[in-house]
Amino acid sequence: MKSLKKREIAAGEFKARCLQLMDEVDQNRIELIITKRGRPVAKLVPVEPENDETFIGSMRGTATILGDIVSSDPGEWPDPE
Repeated sequence: MKSLKKREIAAGEFKARCLQLMDEVDQNRIELIITKRGRPVAKLVPVEPENDETFIGSMRGTATILGDIVSSDPGEWPDPE
C-alpha cells in the first residue's frame, strides 16, 4: 500500500461526521487517525481496489476437455501415470 496523507480527528467529531468522513477518506485517499483524549485508538483507511477478476471464473480457459467423462466407460480410461 502506498503512503497516504494522514489526518487526526477526535472521536467525538468522528462520531458526529462519520458518513461524511468516510466519503472524504474514499474520495481523497487519506488515512484518518481517530483519537480519544489525544491518544490514537483507530485508523480509517480507504479500501484498495480489487482485481477485476474474482475467484469465481478466475480459472476460465485454463483447462482442456479431452472427452466425455459422464457417458464414457471407466474401463476405457488410460491408466494414471
